[in-house]
Amino acid sequence: MKFVDVHAHILDECFKEDVEEVVKRADEKGVTKIICSAYDMQSSIDAVDLAHKFANVFATIGLHPENVDDVDFEQEKQLLIKLVKEKKVVGIGEIGLDYHFTVENKNLQKLIFEKQIELANEVGLPIVVHCRDAMGDTIEILKKTKVKKESLMHCYSGSFESAKILMNLGFSFSFGGVVTFKNAKNVVEVVKNLPMEKILLETDCPYMTPVPFRGQRNEPKNVVYVADQIARIKGISIEEVARITTENARRVFGI
Repeated sequence: MKFVDVHAHILDECFKEDVEEVVKRADEKGVTKIICSAYDMQSSIDAVDLAHKFANVFATIGLHPENVDDVDFEQEKQLLIKLVKEKKVVGIGEIGLDYHFTVENKNLQKLIFEKQIELANEVGLPIVVHCRDAMGDTIEILKKTKVKKESLMHCYSGSFESAKILMNLGFSFSFGGVVTFKNAKNVVEVVKNLPMEKILLETDCPYMTPVPFRGQRNEPKNVVYVADQIARIKGISIEEVARITTENARRVFGI
């Protein structure tokens, strides 16, 4: 079986001393491709560098909504355009809206989100969307600034009704360790109702560690436990989940 972790933060400081072992452990578990997600300009540069270091690591680049303050986007855009020329860059992300901690800069978040969607359309890449406590505005922006390439809602936690709207706007959905949590009834219901062709696997590591490893650092190797839980929810084999989600990752990201 082969798996793809489409959203991992293996640039995190907690992986600094053993990232090579982390990538190796993932490969030994059948996680043959990992997409390293950036969140600001420095991590975008670092994600590309890391992708060049490992044959099975790819990168998405961009500005997370928590990192848009004091940003001259037109200046940053030139560096992003330079980085997307690297063949290991497979998307613009993670980008989006996050109103969980503050809404004071929501207009700036929305502006930078729109500009990054426009950039992705210019360079012909999918986007990877972060949405927290901001589904209404996210959908409004995606309706206005349509993606040209099939794209991804990462760590999706919205309703199935919102998912249906997003599918019509060209989106698939990735799920991580949350699907294994006892209190994740909404996410489980969404997974149950989504077609498998719209589901991808992620860890969002080092966060969202799945059962049975909650409380420990998450790693890409643990995406196998996400796949196993999705297989249980859908009533199919883990082999089928591995096959379909790997094909979905190939279709969305070209890997």
